[in-house]
Amino acid sequence: MNSSRRQFLARTTVAGAAVVAGGSLTSSASALVRPLAAVGTTRIALTDVTVIDVATGHRARHQTVLISGDRIIAVGRNLPVPHDATAIDLTGKYVIPGLADMHVHSVGDDRISPPLYLANGLTTVREMSGNDTVYGWRDRIDAGTLLGPRMIVGSKIIDGDPTLWDTSVIDVHVVKDEAAARSAVREAKGYGADFIKVYSRLNPTAYRAILDEARRQGLTVHGHGPDQVTIEQASAAGQRSIEHIHAVALSVSSREHEVRRMLQAISVQPGGYNSWFRQLHPIEWIAANSFSQSRAAEVFGTLRRNRTRVTPTLTMHSVLDMPDYAALDPALKKYLSADALWGFDYAVEQLYKPNRTAEEIARQRDMWAYRQRFVGELFAHGVPVLAGTDTGTPYSVPGFSLHQELELLVGAGATPRQALYAATVEPARFLGLGDDLGSVTPRTIADLVVLDADPLTDIRNTRRIHSVVTRGRVISPQARSRMLADVEAAVKDPPGTAAIPAGGCCGTRPPGQ
Repeated sequence: MNSSRRQFLARTTVAGAAVVAGGSLTSSASALVRPLAAVGTTRIALTDVTVIDVATGHRARHQTVLISGDRIIAVGRNLPVPHDATAIDLTGKYVIPGLADMHVHSVGDDRISPPLYLANGLTTVREMSGNDTVYGWRDRIDAGTLLGPRMIVGSKIIDGDPTLWDTSVIDVHVVKDEAAARSAVREAKGYGADFIKVYSRLNPTAYRAILDEARRQGLTVHGHGPDQVTIEQASAAGQRSIEHIHAVALSVSSREHEVRRMLQAISVQPGGYNSWFRQLHPIEWIAANSFSQSRAAEVFGTLRRNRTRVTPTLTMHSVLDMPDYAALDPALKKYLSADALWGFDYAVEQLYKPNRTAEEIARQRDMWAYRQRFVGELFAHGVPVLAGTDTGTPYSVPGFSLHQELELLVGAGATPRQALYAATVEPARFLGLGDDLGSVTPRTIADLVVLDADPLTDIRNTRRIHSVVTRGRVISPQARSRMLADVEAAVKDPPGTAAIPAGGCCGTRPPGQ
């Protein structure tokens, strides 16, 4: 077992408890974190379910899933239910592995994002910029004192000088040379980061030092493809994931040398994220209109062979490319605070929409269509894809947005099974937990979602959640409803009582974090 896998398992595998099953509910969802002794049972049997193997698409009907503590111990047809187990009749339901959103920036306090994730079937999230608040959530969830998904939390963003960020708003490691780069990695190791998050404006010297020091410290590197580093170089250097489509799409152009010269010529002032995006758009337009199948085969082949994952975050791109058509689902408004709603609207109306020509608006709509085709190419070439949303950008609501991302992946050309794979099996393998997560099989951790309808028939059925199991804890339909109601109440607290973690959210930060 490699060191990173041991690290994750040591923190993320804790004793489960069947705290809410069937109709045996307590008066508050907070009681879900009661210790095992308080509920008097160690085993749960989910009976007469259809178990979906996301890796193959096979449906095993009329199954019983037997859970003991935080692990599945048996799966089978006509499996006898032990006398000391609580049986939950789920006739007609479908069971899939717990879902993962592999690119989030949580919003609100611990009463908002963690329950919204779980209520939507997300049992794992990758937090893409760490701070004391989310590190605290992670540790409390692992200790069993806060109900929430398994959280894999990155370092502070490590960016070049000048950084795209306003450092008065967000705490960023700004590095310009090898010494500063190595120091930033060691500091991240010290404050408990699970991985290193790299960013767009790193120079090659600092970037290489980050990769080398991360290996020395036993950490992996995820994040943006830096402007001065090719995707093939990043993959060969060992960067484990590339976030968003920008950098990857620029690498598959027949005019790549011209594209890279233009990219190198981008100039920004500190905190100039919007300026960077505006300068990037015409370069992306050139690359999109010079897409090369031969270059795609080369670049995608490199990513595939090196197992470098791509997290497309189509949910984020759809808003940035088409802000005139972006809107919050009215049914989800009740799960966001007034400050968050204001921040979303402010970002769209004051940052994304202004000062665009008609030609630019039309081009960005065409770019959105291109991004969808591009993601289809990733799947067609076998590039390993992670489902991620960039939750925290406008109109992306924790938990709910992953279901939108799955639908967008299918709309881009993935099959429902491939989309589910990107949110279950691939994240588990990416995290080195392929033997413990991502399947409904004996000895795996009992992270499960029970659905009312078959998601392989229609990916929209992932929204039809009956119940959720997180590390052996069953969250019944009634408990899910109570959790959502508690979030609705929490966001109505007076301003200042529902703190937002340092690191930005709610649309007031630049996009694509």
